[in-house]
Amino acid sequence: MPLKIRKTILREPFIFDTIGNHWEQPPVYRPKGYPLYHYLQTETGCGVVDIQQKQYTLNEGEGILIAPFTPHSYSGKTKQWITSFITFTGIIESTIPQILGNHKAIFINKEPGIAIGKLICDMTDRYENPSIEANSFSIDCYKLLMHFMDNVNFNNLLNEPLYQKYVLPVIKEIETSYASEITVQKLSQQVYVTPQYLSRLFSKFLGCSVYKYLTNYRINKAKELLLTHQRMEIQQISQLVGFLDTSHFIAMFKKFTGITPLDFRKLN
Repeated sequence: MPLKIRKTILREPFIFDTIGNHWEQPPVYRPKGYPLYHYLQTETGCGVVDIQQKQYTLNEGEGILIAPFTPHSYSGKTKQWITSFITFTGIIESTIPQILGNHKAIFINKEPGIAIGKLICDMTDRYENPSIEANSFSIDCYKLLMHFMDNVNFNNLLNEPLYQKYVLPVIKEIETSYASEITVQKLSQQVYVTPQYLSRLFSKFLGCSVYKYLTNYRINKAKELLLTHQRMEIQQISQLVGFLDTSHFIAMFKKFTGITPLDFRKLN
């Protein structure tokens, strides 16, 4: 039952505080919640999690991310309940609620849960000397957060015809063409609606305009490059994520994150 506790000085943007797998999960009751974001996933068996008068059943491969200070409890539904888990911290942990849409709980179904479980297992196995691999673990934690973000409201949206017909194709186009010179006008033309109508649909289903979604996606890609390519120039990163003007990129990065790209890099 491996349990790893971070021993390094906190310097990374995102990093785990504790991580473990193959854990024989005992019942837990936290009336005041846990102070950090906490993810729990079933490896074998089955468990039940109660959060804010709502009950979630975690079958094999399924998991749940719980926001800090959210009252909750969980216990095994089968005789033996084996879990994986991770808790998050970091210098810019205050941005996590914005990334995850301020949800108090995010349920993860089996398909994405398998990918998350593999990443947690790999991190647990690699944990030898965190002072050497802190940067690597920070990148892995960021990848986990992106998995959680991708699953926010995803299952409910798949049942919405308007989302399927207009919003989803635009999201896929953004994911493949964000580095090129795409505009809201061009994106709306691809699904044969006006930019205004497309933005209304984005606001309805995702809580933001098309422009904000596109910009946020580019900023997130820039964060990945800042973390993984320490020597890459800010101007080059700006171009790689679709910003033709570096000054505009820096201004938008600060608007969305509260810090400049250079400050973000220095935190790591």
